Amino acid sequence: MKKLIFLFFIITLQIHSQSLPETFQLENELKLKKNSSTSPVQLGNSITDIVVVGDTIILGTGKGLSISYDRGESWINFYNHPDFGTESISAVAYKNGYIWVATAHSVERDGQILPEGSGLRFSSDGGKTWKKISQPVDHKDSNKVVYGINVLNALPITTTISNITYDIGLTSNAVWIASFAGGLRKSTDLGRTWQRVVLPPDYLDTIKPNQSYSFTLSPTSGNLGYENNLNHRVFSIYVQNDTTIFVGTANGINKSTDGGLSWVKFTKQNQTNHISGNFVVAISGTRYQNTDYIFAATWKAEDLTEEYGISISSDGGLNWNISNKDVRIHNFGFLNKYSYAAGSSGLFRSDNFGASWIKAPIIVDSLTKQRILTSTFYSVNTQGTTIWAGSNEGLARTTETGFPWAAPWRVYLAFVPVKSKSETYAYPNPFDPEDDVLKIKYTTNGQDAKVTIRIFDFGMNLVKTIIQNALRSGAVDQRIQQTEFWNGKDEFGNYVSNGVYFYSVQINDEEPVWGKILVIR
Repeated sequence: MKKLIFLFFIITLQIHSQSLPETFQLENELKLKKNSSTSPVQLGNSITDIVVVGDTIILGTGKGLSISYDRGESWINFYNHPDFGTESISAVAYKNGYIWVATAHSVERDGQILPEGSGLRFSSDGGKTWKKISQPVDHKDSNKVVYGINVLNALPITTTISNITYDIGLTSNAVWIASFAGGLRKSTDLGRTWQRVVLPPDYLDTIKPNQSYSFTLSPTSGNLGYENNLNHRVFSIYVQNDTTIFVGTANGINKSTDGGLSWVKFTKQNQTNHISGNFVVAISGTRYQNTDYIFAATWKAEDLTEEYGISISSDGGLNWNISNKDVRIHNFGFLNKYSYAAGSSGLFRSDNFGASWIKAPIIVDSLTKQRILTSTFYSVNTQGTTIWAGSNEGLARTTETGFPWAAPWRVYLAFVPVKSKSETYAYPNPFDPEDDVLKIKYTTNGQDAKVTIRIFDFGMNLVKTIIQNALRSGAVDQRIQQTEFWNGKDEFGNYVSNGVYFYSVQINDEEPVWGKILVIR
């Protein structure tokens, strides 16, 4: 069930994060509400969003919100917190002392797993207290919306199913949310009331409030038989300033320069130097040497000529350059002239504003040897010269040196602590080697040690030696502990058959500790 939830919910997440210039002064030992927990690592390994403010790092994960006030040395986790419960985080934003968070989960309806928005939370005191807001929905009779001189038909969104907030944008006087079914909305009273923001329909490239229109504000035809506008299915938002806002939908990129009143739309079809595809799952930007650069993760929509790629503009959207074709990107991060992109096929770096990209190699912790073997990255951001990257299998940190991926890595994997050298466990278990990598957890009790790990079949025949007399450091063992990996293959590189397997963990010359693995392909 969990795998289906993440396939439907997290892979389609729009992840928008940005490094913010404001100083965010927070005490490291805030007395948070009861049921929040302090941990050496974040609780969730699927990192959907990263927001950085000063020394503070805010993570949105599949297992709740995690905040570090000390650059990742320790984490406060809000999973099972009274204001968060067991919700996944679908969006995070920060501005002027306010943290905004959107939550979601999946539900089963008629044999289908469907995503459901569960609302928003905001904090004005660094996470000490939270205000909970229900997912915005409409009254069933709310079928009109005023746009300038027009009164337009509007489809009431009365359900939270598929009504997920995928992104949050903050201006000085409003919070903006991008929701698939709910469309683009804004609140000027901290979420007490919400206003539906009108975007162009699919067949118009511009709208202005002083001109007459008769289109319908509706992401689908619904029971009323309204228009089915892909441009009203909203996934991403980037606030460049209080007046200039970019919004990504299933039908292109919309730009407003008057605070969300008038809009111009950029699509694959309506420009000569166009975006790669109209399904815009992420949009962000950076300013370098007086030039504003807009980066968009543009995916294939309905037109067969569309492509996956990164679309980049340095003239406000009038012209776009396309790079990293056929790559599905989820998020962007920036540091001076360097750009970073998190995608389904890896983590990428550019030193020429997206003209070309270099993919990061397999990430290995230089001290603990923990690895992130996945190619799926959802989020990336910078903290000074530090680069933070979130994958579907953990959090990683490195440093920008001016050379591509040249600095050592640190890896943060959520785990259930192993209390002593006489304990070990492996996960996921049962284990499908064609779909995942097995993690073997153990501890050296904070001591440097030589470790050997072997896999045996049910007849106790040796299948694979994972490591042999490998030196493992105990310097950070109590904070991160140790994890080794097995890809489900034997010594000859072949996947093993279904069945029960055993593994042994031997630390120095001590008696091995044993565990059991069930392989199901």
